[in-house]
Amino acid sequence: MKKGIHPDNYRFVVFKDMSNGNSFLSRSAAHTKESIKWEDGTDYPLIKLEISNTSHPFFTGQKVLVDTAGRIDKFKKRYEKKK
Repeated sequence: MKKGIHPDNYRFVVFKDMSNGNSFLSRSAAHTKESIKWEDGTDYPLIKLEISNTSHPFFTGQKVLVDTAGRIDKFKKRYEKKK
């Protein structure tokens, strides 16, 4: 890496896709308060993802509706006609 342009806290981090439970180890400077024990027995910081390449319809080739935190229900409730 080029000297002086990258953050000092660049470290290994586990990213976990919350829609399907898939996890992978990579490097990041993103801040997190959570940690997880990885397959090698070491504790790493944990960053939770709503969607990743293992669950995104573009990469999987499947048309899957991903509804995180009930966004569709919130939309329907907000714009529902009053009875």
